[in-house]
Amino acid sequence: MSQNNLLASYEQTTQQLAGHGPRNVAVLKNAFESIDGKVSSDKYGQGSVIEDFQKQMAGFLGKEAAVFFPSGTMAQQIALRIWCDEKDLKKVAYHPLSHLEIHEEDGLKELHGIQSILLADENRVIELEDVISLSEDVACVLLELPQREIGGQLPSFETLEAISRYCREKEIKLHLDGARILECLPYYEKTIKEVCVLFDSVYVSMYKGIGGIAGAILAGDQNFIAQSKIWKKRHGGDLISLYPYILSAEKYFAQRKDRMGDYYEQAKELAMYFNSCTGIFTVPEVPVTNMFHVHFDKTPEQVSPILAQAQEIMNLGVTGYLRKETQGCSFEVSIGDQYNKIPQPKVKVLFEWLGDKMETLK
Repeated sequence: MSQNNLLASYEQTTQQLAGHGPRNVAVLKNAFESIDGKVSSDKYGQGSVIEDFQKQMAGFLGKEAAVFFPSGTMAQQIALRIWCDEKDLKKVAYHPLSHLEIHEEDGLKELHGIQSILLADENRVIELEDVISLSEDVACVLLELPQREIGGQLPSFETLEAISRYCREKEIKLHLDGARILECLPYYEKTIKEVCVLFDSVYVSMYKGIGGIAGAILAGDQNFIAQSKIWKKRHGGDLISLYPYILSAEKYFAQRKDRMGDYYEQAKELAMYFNSCTGIFTVPEVPVTNMFHVHFDKTPEQVSPILAQAQEIMNLGVTGYLRKETQGCSFEVSIGDQYNKIPQPKVKVLFEWLGDKMETLK
């Protein structure tokens, strides 16, 4: 059975283990249900719709100011460009599997002439020793929390504090790729401000864990944000209006920012179900956020028919894809609103059935 069949079976289910639900037009319609149609839109980065939300997010993150960007890719490249210009040094350091390195077609290098220095091994998080052992001067170190490509793993909070102290001593700026930073707070048992104070600049996605339409917040001190607004215009990010993104972000941010603890506990429960099945394991074994990766020791061609059949029988979506690995295959799970809506007996039956089927592949 092909991956197309797996995707088709997933899309036909009315319940899924992960996510907040389908990303369809209803996401926008629901966000606008309670909004007065007479509310004025923003215009080229100005107006109360955008300015009030930026002020709200700056206060929430504990930073002097913030700016709303149409994409995180734009926001982060601009943040690193500002720090490189300030130090007159076009070198930054980050993880080998950073979004900037593997998903942006070398935008940082091609658009800004910035060289990346890769820290740590691909399969682990950045530690203090990695930063201390840098053999070249850099303007900025970027930390992604959580590290998505390795299952949402996190360094200890003590490590974050140590890296922050070291960078400030060495006059190296520290930037937070916090696309999913809210999801880290239950594990760290810290407030968002206690995390963000360690960083000179912070990026937060408004659609990943939050579930908005699109967009990102970049926060820092007043001078940094003033420069980021100039670069935003240079990048074409000052659209005439961004209010559909902003109003949906505001709605779903308010709705979900305090649910991350629930998502985290549910992720640990779901990972336990996966790990109970023969030939299946999760990375990490015990999740540290609402995210983890599910690995099979068999090929996609062997696993796809089983998952597709499970989805058809149970009307319960597990995944729509499998990524081929050197040994076996995998997919990613990010818990959202959907998991809690599924009756637990149904989840239990799914994994009993899945476990039995995986046994036949031994």
